[in-house]
Amino acid sequence: MESKETRFMQLIEEHKGMLFKISRIYQDDEADRDDLMQEMILQLWLAFDSFKGNSKFSSWMYRVALNTAIQFFKKQKRRPDSEQLPEKLDHLEALPTDTEKDEQLALFFKAVQQLSKVEKALIFLYMEDQPYEDIAQSLGISEGNVRVRLNRTKSKLKDIVKSMNYEYR
Repeated sequence: MESKETRFMQLIEEHKGMLFKISRIYQDDEADRDDLMQEMILQLWLAFDSFKGNSKFSSWMYRVALNTAIQFFKKQKRRPDSEQLPEKLDHLEALPTDTEKDEQLALFFKAVQQLSKVEKALIFLYMEDQPYEDIAQSLGISEGNVRVRLNRTKSKLKDIVKSMNYEYR
């Protein structure tokens, strides 16, 4: 039987892209993104025993990570409590990057930084291919409201990108 630590590390490794995206959406500065990543992983570790499997792990992880990101964003204080994390955490592989897409990705995340917290959450969940029903449940709004807000947020993002003198191809 695998240990709690091993299972946690496997799940974090499987879903690290989600954490990366949340940190990029909520923090522009690389050092702040790194701090936020550590804080999200710490909070996930501390809350791991509360995951009972009643929902998908990714849904639970998203809620914990997003709440952590919002609190981190509000407080902007650093808590390097990493000694509570499993030691193996340092061995997570870095996300591969496609250098040709880096500029577009950086521009996208810069544009997303200008959105409200709810708009950021909508875009993130949309990028994660979450069904409207799940988005509505995560954000506490109706499915119809998700559709309307998502369309408005996409239009807003396009306008922001255009104002940065860049057109989508």
